[in-house]
Amino acid sequence: MGVSVASMAKSTTSYRCTECGWTTGRWVGRCGQCQAWGSIAESDARPAAAVAARRPSQSATPITGVSAHAARGVRTGIGELDRVLGDGLVPGAVALLGGEPGVGKSTLLLEVAARWAAGGRRTLYVTAEESAAQVRLRADRTGALHDELFLAAESDLGVILGHVEELAPSLLVLDSVQTVQASGTDGVTGGVAQVREVTSALVRTAKRRGMAVLIIGHVTKDGALAGPRTLEHLVDVVLSFEGERHGGFRMVRASKNRYGPADEVGCFEMTETGIQEVPDPSGLFTSQHGPAAGTCVTVSLEGRRPLVAEVQALVAPTPLQQPRRVTSGLEGSRVTLTLAVLQRRAGYKLHTRDVYASTVGGVRLTDPAADLALAIAVASALRDDVPPGRLIALGEVGLSGEVRRVPALGRRLAEAARLGFDRAIVPDDAGLEPPAGMTVLAASSLTRALEVAFAGVGGTVVPLSSRTARAKTVR
Repeated sequence: MGVSVASMAKSTTSYRCTECGWTTGRWVGRCGQCQAWGSIAESDARPAAAVAARRPSQSATPITGVSAHAARGVRTGIGELDRVLGDGLVPGAVALLGGEPGVGKSTLLLEVAARWAAGGRRTLYVTAEESAAQVRLRADRTGALHDELFLAAESDLGVILGHVEELAPSLLVLDSVQTVQASGTDGVTGGVAQVREVTSALVRTAKRRGMAVLIIGHVTKDGALAGPRTLEHLVDVVLSFEGERHGGFRMVRASKNRYGPADEVGCFEMTETGIQEVPDPSGLFTSQHGPAAGTCVTVSLEGRRPLVAEVQALVAPTPLQQPRRVTSGLEGSRVTLTLAVLQRRAGYKLHTRDVYASTVGGVRLTDPAADLALAIAVASALRDDVPPGRLIALGEVGLSGEVRRVPALGRRLAEAARLGFDRAIVPDDAGLEPPAGMTVLAASSLTRALEVAFAGVGGTVVPLSSRTARAKTVR
């Protein structure tokens, strides 16, 4: 019995995850591979037809003959943001800024829009979450007023694109992508399909008009950008705005940047009059009372910028069978690892004590170079001793108790010396030239580093070795 052509052409319905591409024969609420909710959409399982080759409208050009002038960045007027972007905003680029509610995303981008307009460039600020009057009040408070800055309170994508065609701005700021709706697309506002369509339309418009676009995006409770994962692939730049809501310090990090470094950070401070740049933030992350038991200073490398930061620790007896490990500003896994090495390799008894570890100023330290400073801070808290001098510690602590080398050691030491630190404990690095006026002590193991840190200080917790630490001093 033959099979009809009509039955062969009949399509088979299947369902596909918009996040990871997993397919299934029936609709489900949750992806069986990536476990994302609400990401399953209907797709056509019919094999795609062959695409015929067509003559291109213009021939391919040798890369040496392509002008890079159109891809050069334009300064926003905010130096710390330009540092993260690479060298300003590239015409036609689309940047996505995410952050916790209340951290100051709208305030930052309103300031960017005002600085951009102050350069004589037409700017359109679209708010879909507030009224125009509310944005004007914030602009009055922060001084973000200019005749070239236009404001629209719209939530319909078609109307927003109409404003773009009418005003022809060189910069569009959208607050936020999850509150804009594309009328011809199924799904609720902020859903996967809506967010993807709104972003795709903005990207197409930006590329066609050579208009830079800044988009504010919401984040989930885990800190990840809300919406489909394809959202981050569609845009050119992904930025995160970090900081404690009740603190003044803020940091902008780039996790994706097609036009510049993806590991750079910008530092800001939230004030009553708006957001201010902090070009030299190192002093914000150290306490003003000087050295104390349970503290140690390190130098973290954020992108290419060294930041001097203080680690604090508190060790107390616990009535619980399972002692507590509480961290703030530090990775819990690295704190647990460092405490285990302290107990197993250096003889510090911590299994019957609660340990609290945090940073000063709300800075978040993810650099492994802070391991040694954390270990010395915990040891100092347990001994109730203060290491002598203005000491910094740099080094990654391994499971066998070794202190590993860290990159850009010379740059870190130079930043610490600039702020007045005169004593440093670092991994064994024979080729290191210390800054003038700084004594640099090399230690290849955690035990030796603790001996050097507390040399001349009373206490019997760590047995001192008969070996002498090698010191390099430039006077």
